[in-house]
Amino acid sequence: MSRIGKNPISIPGGVTLDISKSNLVTVKGPKGELTQQVDPDLILKIDDGILSFERPTEQKRHKAAHGLYRSLVNNMIIGVSDGYKKELELVGVGYKATSAGQLLELTLGYSHPIYFSIPAEVKVETVTEKGSNPKIVLTSHDKQLIGQIAAKIRTFRKIEPYKGKGIRFVGEVIRRKAGKTTA
Repeated sequence: MSRIGKNPISIPGGVTLDISKSNLVTVKGPKGELTQQVDPDLILKIDDGILSFERPTEQKRHKAAHGLYRSLVNNMIIGVSDGYKKELELVGVGYKATSAGQLLELTLGYSHPIYFSIPAEVKVETVTEKGSNPKIVLTSHDKQLIGQIAAKIRTFRKIEPYKGKGIRFVGEVIRRKAGKTTA
């Protein structure tokens, strides 16, 4: 039995969950609304505010889908009730980030600034404090979308292992390399 799939999900107050005949799950909460198409073979049951997933057989395909869709629906419920937040840090001399609405402007040591348009579902905020590295704070109710946006921003200047310059998550540990040694 799937360890993740068999865990029931408790639906918090203020969150409504609708399941259609074709296993389309719609979750509405104070932060927003999300939908996910669940494998039609899986059986979804709601009893007293607790959602449970059951699989019809022990086939490998059903075992894989069991834990996957339980995790996706759980992430949706957490997202619409609490939301998700990711913080990125710019490490490097002269690296800057500014935001105007949904447009993020990055200065990362290239000959030109990088302009990145953020989707409307994700809120972006830049924090620049004296004596610390500039930060980009992303908040959203959609865990998958916020992860994709954060990964795309990181690709603009990957962390290099010698000086540790680039864009990283706050608290991320970078494996450093030693430079050349004199003979």
